[in-house]
Amino acid sequence: MLASRPSARFFFSIQAVQENGGPRRLVDNIRSVPQLSRNYFQSPSQKALFRGIHTNPSLMSEVIRSYSLSSTNLHKAHLAFNQIEPPTLVVWNHKIRGFSQSDNPVEAIHMYTRMHHQGITGNNLTLIFLFKACARIPDVVFGQKIHVHALKLGFESYLYVSNALIHMYWMCGQLGFAQKMFDEMLDRDLVSWNSLICGYSQYNEYKEVLRLFYAMREANIKADAVTMVKVILACSHLGDWEVADSMIEYIKENNVEIDVYLGNTLIDIYRRRSLVDLAQGVFDRMQERNIVSWNALIMGYAKVGNLTVAQKLFDNMPKRDVISWTTMITSYSQTSQFADAVKLFQEMMAAKVRPDKFTVTSVLSACARLGKLDVGWAVHDYICKHGVEADIYVGNSLIDMYCKCGLVEKALEVFQDMKDKDSVSWTSVISGLAVNGFADSALNLFSQMLREGVRPTHGTFVGILLACAHVGFVNEGLEYFESMEKVHGLVPEMKHYGCVVDLLSRSGNIDKAYEFIKKMPIAPDVVVWRILLSACKLHGNVALAEIVTRKLLELDPCDSGNYVLLSNTYAGADRWDDAIKMRELMEDGDVQKPSGSSSIEVGCHGIKLLL
Repeated sequence: MLASRPSARFFFSIQAVQENGGPRRLVDNIRSVPQLSRNYFQSPSQKALFRGIHTNPSLMSEVIRSYSLSSTNLHKAHLAFNQIEPPTLVVWNHKIRGFSQSDNPVEAIHMYTRMHHQGITGNNLTLIFLFKACARIPDVVFGQKIHVHALKLGFESYLYVSNALIHMYWMCGQLGFAQKMFDEMLDRDLVSWNSLICGYSQYNEYKEVLRLFYAMREANIKADAVTMVKVILACSHLGDWEVADSMIEYIKENNVEIDVYLGNTLIDIYRRRSLVDLAQGVFDRMQERNIVSWNALIMGYAKVGNLTVAQKLFDNMPKRDVISWTTMITSYSQTSQFADAVKLFQEMMAAKVRPDKFTVTSVLSACARLGKLDVGWAVHDYICKHGVEADIYVGNSLIDMYCKCGLVEKALEVFQDMKDKDSVSWTSVISGLAVNGFADSALNLFSQMLREGVRPTHGTFVGILLACAHVGFVNEGLEYFESMEKVHGLVPEMKHYGCVVDLLSRSGNIDKAYEFIKKMPIAPDVVVWRILLSACKLHGNVALAEIVTRKLLELDPCDSGNYVLLSNTYAGADRWDDAIKMRELMEDGDVQKPSGSSSIEVGCHGIKLLL
């Protein structure tokens, strides 16, 4: 009795399906066949019944189709398929379709080859599934073979087959064949146009995207959200905002449905143009939003410097990813709100969100500016232990952080461990060595840089000139300065002239520094003059200090430092009356001296002290 009940129930369910044409119920029952076969089908008659059902193509077709469309059950479809004697074209198509959209689309080609060898000719559906598989592999050679089969069988003119061919060709990088296929089509639908537009967009042929869109309009084909995403992106990449605005008008006039992808694209294009109010309007009207929508709007507000609204959006997000956190951290760092950047990074770590290379680069920059060696060191430790991609930018940020925090040895260690280095890497270490008092090491590293064929930058020479100034290598510094343009083709900038003035002034060559300034091919700025004025105070050169102060007051009469430096120079020369007059002149001109400040860290909190 135990054996007869399940088999009978199963038999009658098949009978009902055959009579009523209901394959869905059949799928539910046959899914339990392997278990039933092991437990209940014991007698020869029961086994014969099971084999008859299990190998019948008509009865098993729906089961195989159901399994084939599920990536987790594809192997079950294969097991069932292998028991059918013989499989029909419908069953073959189910298997080819399943493999074409699986993680292993090449199996679809193998299935077709096996089917072909058994003398079964495919139909239009077979070809569509095969073209999809060829597109995903990608394999244009086999795709062209199937194209030939389509021609021989007379299926090429079928609309859906032609659309699949266009998609296959551009996915394989053959835009010319895709365009030819499109041009030869007698009948086109929206999918035909969208497929070719997507192809040109994928290969950055943005002018062709717009050309096709205009042709599409002339053909009276109404665009949908897919079309407009590609068209808006094309306008964005071309920087043609006038055309972009006309496309947005098209969306409004033709009531194109703004799905989440088109909505995100519109938010992004408004973000790029700093039109955050319009971006906010799109965001508010969207029926569906995803994390990309939130991130794009946050980026928009961050770009215009409105971090208050950006932070509010960030706080209200239903879910945050690494991009959300990194956007806010980077924005705080770029707007010199370094403490907020570090604080948010610590919150990110507490939330168990794994940072990426962009996150750590931004937070390391903030640590460098704040001198937060403990946090910077912890970030470095996290990078090493958790396998965060340490590209050249991360390496450079680590070097900069360690140099600014005074740990030059650690910066050199990072530099030596870097697999790839650029001029920024070399410059960061050279400058770090120079400002931390390791001038000789900086000059030696510069020589090594040149030997290895790395081209120095303007920043590199700032570091070298600083190193020469710190150790008093006047002649060497002047030679390096001369070599900038003569040897390396770098036209000196204001900061380089300032470094030379500092080089000469530190060594006591104040008059030479003044002569150097007078011969500069560009008008010296206040920084250059102020370097010389500081040197005049140090060396007690009152006469030159008076000349320099007059120049400074012409350029920047509101800076209190100009008055204070000359007043102190007078005081150093015991010219107290003149020192007092300068202070009075400063008061009469209502020149405000800013309060000095210093910051210290107590526990986890920074405290700023006004002096």
